[in-house]
Amino acid sequence: MTTKATTNTITHGFINEFWGGLAAMLVALPSSIAFGVLVFSVISPQMVGEGALVGMIGAAAMGLAAPLFGRTPALVSAPCAPAAAILSGLAIELVHHGMDAHRISGLLALTALLAALLQVLYGLLKCGRLIKYIPFPVVSGYLSGVGVIIALGQLPKLLGLPKGVGLEQGLMSPEVWQWQGIVVGLVTISAMLIAPRITQKIPAAIMGLIAGIVSYFVLGLFAPSLLSLDANSLVIGPIGASASFFATVGGRFQSVLEISMEDLRLVAYSAMALSALLSIDTLKTCVVLDALTKNRHDSNRELLGQGMANLVSFMTGGMPGAGTMGPTLVNVTSGGRKTQSGFIEGGLVVLAILALSPLIAWVPIGALAGILLVVAFRMFDWHAFRLLKHKETRFDFAVIAAVVIVAETVGLIAASATGIGLAILLFIRDQIRISVLRRRASLKEITSKTHRLESEYAILKARGDQAAIYELQGNLFFGTTDYLFSELEADLRMRKWLLFDMRRVQSLDYTATHLFTLMQDRLGERGGELLFSGMPSSLPSGQDLQRYMVKVGLIDENGGGIRIFETRDEGLEWMENRILEASGGVEEREEHSLDLKEIELLRETDDATINALRQCAHERTVCAGEKIFATGGSGDEIFLIRRGTVRILLPLKGGKYHHLATFDQGDYFGEMAFLDHHQRSADAVAKTDCDLYVLSRKEFNAQVYIDAVLGVHIFARIAGAISLRLRQTDSELCAIEER
Repeated sequence: MTTKATTNTITHGFINEFWGGLAAMLVALPSSIAFGVLVFSVISPQMVGEGALVGMIGAAAMGLAAPLFGRTPALVSAPCAPAAAILSGLAIELVHHGMDAHRISGLLALTALLAALLQVLYGLLKCGRLIKYIPFPVVSGYLSGVGVIIALGQLPKLLGLPKGVGLEQGLMSPEVWQWQGIVVGLVTISAMLIAPRITQKIPAAIMGLIAGIVSYFVLGLFAPSLLSLDANSLVIGPIGASASFFATVGGRFQSVLEISMEDLRLVAYSAMALSALLSIDTLKTCVVLDALTKNRHDSNRELLGQGMANLVSFMTGGMPGAGTMGPTLVNVTSGGRKTQSGFIEGGLVVLAILALSPLIAWVPIGALAGILLVVAFRMFDWHAFRLLKHKETRFDFAVIAAVVIVAETVGLIAASATGIGLAILLFIRDQIRISVLRRRASLKEITSKTHRLESEYAILKARGDQAAIYELQGNLFFGTTDYLFSELEADLRMRKWLLFDMRRVQSLDYTATHLFTLMQDRLGERGGELLFSGMPSSLPSGQDLQRYMVKVGLIDENGGGIRIFETRDEGLEWMENRILEASGGVEEREEHSLDLKEIELLRETDDATINALRQCAHERTVCAGEKIFATGGSGDEIFLIRRGTVRILLPLKGGKYHHLATFDQGDYFGEMAFLDHHQRSADAVAKTDCDLYVLSRKEFNAQVYIDAVLGVHIFARIAGAISLRLRQTDSELCAIEER
């Protein structure tokens, strides 16, 4: 039973892949023929048959080779509109230079070869991600430009204009129109537009092509000349008479042997544009495919695979292509999910070439023109006009319009250069829009982790606006830093000390350092300073900010100039000390140990209460670096600092610590265990030699039984002190979470 079920599953899976490949072939083949005809008809009307063959060979070669090398499931590769537009544009340019058809064919083949090699290079250099990051407005403008070029190139074919008659002249001369071709083209277009409403099982391109062929033969009943292939410009004509597979392949290799430096110069820009656009088209299709199949493609491998497939297409005499959206979507919706469907599509194209070549000779040029006009219409980004409605998106529309206009007036190569330049402008614009100022706060809102006495907190609360801290982020370059300078204009006028937290900065340029120098000069005029903290030693770009600042003269290598602090807290503490010193509010740290009544918590406490506390308070001396208590330890004591400084540290993994707070002479710590009798939640370490009063809750309770007023008084003072600390914490959280 298991074997039978497995066999049925395999058979069912193969059938799905076959139907997916068949449906994809029915979409890819007529489009490939149309693209080939588009390119070679520009060279000469007599090369239409060769163009059809080159398009079909390209569909077969790409279909068979791309799944083998790229390995993206369900992706179907075939000749595409961007390739047709670039190659036909190059062919038009070469025709204007007076080159013969043989040489033009060779140069087109050389362009395809160079583009394939560049794609292989992109894959080897891991450029897949980079190509995907080209801004969408640039890609949209380029593809819209390609669509317009295709449309303008197909209108003369739809009208059946004689060679040498331009579109503008032809539109003004209805007498030269061939109405049979127009009817066939309009029927094809109508069928393609109506087909999706009738059925989703048959691709619209196939419905349009069938309708066009049927309408052509219906017209042939009234005009017998249409039923002859001889001198009939309305159909492709005999493929075997104008081209053969072996002749085409031989011509390709002969063209390689005749390559010169002049040839490379003529096609270099076209090859680069072709490789980039084919890569973008493929990766864009892969992104859509990932969303449909819940897979994830390897962009670098797919670029390598597309390059190899285009090399195979070149060697077999086919047209270059890419992973195309239309056939791929049809493949997926028809059941294709694996690479087998791509192989099947390519194999079916080979069978079509062998079996249907005589019938392809009867395909009307007007039907192919109709198919390409619909393709061009769909390539054009009509949604771009919505960008005009909003002020914020009008620049994006201007980018799209500029690329389209350059593509039509100058050429696709110039449009590529324009797109690259505009991509740079888009990047700069987006960077400028992102403020590098992540958060700002004055010392009224945020303080260091050094716990101050109540009198000192009062001074900082009153005069804290003299100093501020700014958390910076992103790239500090000429655009973003100038905007930062503008944002800080008011602060530069009213504050004395500015601290920049640089932990999240990604890069720094010379313009930014110059503006920092201007800030330092402005602050220095009023006796203030510019400060830095958290300097990253190495960024993803490899830049060392502090070393760079030394090289450009912003800071002194010997320690002079702008101050730099290792941590933000050190910078905050330094600014607090300057404010307290300037206000005369800093109480001298006595060298001698404080008496119990001089401790901040017990100030203004009556002598009776102090004397009662002396009965249960013990003195303790600890050396610098000695641990007073440890995380998880038991104890119910509160510690009053008579002399020295104590740091509270939270242990982390790997032997590291997070600095929670610093307490100085006259302050206290350990009150939580004193209140709730629970284990210690952090380590207390003496930063300097310390003298402490240790007040045990157990002994304190015994004293409270004797004097209940003592307990009320002390708990009230502890509650008031904790309340002050919590309010300060609330202010800091508000400053941190401000959006």
